[in-house]
Amino acid sequence: MFLLHGTPGSHQGPRPRSLVLYQLGIHLIAYDRPGYGGSTRSPGRTVVDAASDVVDVADVLGLDRFSVVGRSGGGPHALACAARCADRVASAAVLVSLAPPDAPELDWFEGMTESNVREYTNARENPTKLQSTLVRNADAMRTDPMALLSDLDDEMPDVDRQIVADAGIRAMLHQNFRTGIEGSADGWIDDALAFSKGWGFDPGEISVPTLLWHGEHDAFSPVEHFNWLSRRIPRATVVLQPSAAHFAAVPVLPKVLGWLREQTRSDATKSTA
Repeated sequence: MFLLHGTPGSHQGPRPRSLVLYQLGIHLIAYDRPGYGGSTRSPGRTVVDAASDVVDVADVLGLDRFSVVGRSGGGPHALACAARCADRVASAAVLVSLAPPDAPELDWFEGMTESNVREYTNARENPTKLQSTLVRNADAMRTDPMALLSDLDDEMPDVDRQIVADAGIRAMLHQNFRTGIEGSADGWIDDALAFSKGWGFDPGEISVPTLLWHGEHDAFSPVEHFNWLSRRIPRATVVLQPSAAHFAAVPVLPKVLGWLREQTRSDATKSTA
């Protein structure tokens, strides 16, 4: 299974412990998107480009079939894999994802935090200001990788504050952020630009088994984005958690990986029947 990290993030992105993965029988593969961590920047990349990146990694590893899971900023990229690589992707799961910026009948900014509204507005209208802001934020995070969460604290619902207060989760987020922006803010900038223009595919193309998971109180990826994706993707399995928000996608990941595993086993059974 490929784990596509959030924004900002890296291959170190929050993931279950090795023992949990062993018990699930899952080999989890992660990589840095272009511009993050050790990956070269790809200027002008779009969301759909992630599909070919994942296929390239799978080919190198000799994997014909695989599943994908994306959390937050990794969600759109996982959707791209599911849409464009149906012959390779056995199942997909997307947690607390945004919807495309050109989604019909969706007020894209409604219910979104002020910081995200500013970031994505700059991505659309003033890329130079976006770059200067995220470069400054990345510089602060190199001194204190948790500076991002500190800045977002006032905008977080209480349920998110409780989750990120957990020492284990904070340690994972610390490593994830530190690795992602250690060289530059390029990946972060390019993610924001990619989310704010056409994704290069329609989520309605997706035909593989797909799970959409969302917290009802999410203020970073508002719930109407989930509702739009739920209507758009045929036969998607949808889970809306009433008591959860954005960061609840971290502790729920093992359960989601279990769902992906079961879908893959079902697919294998049908193939041999």
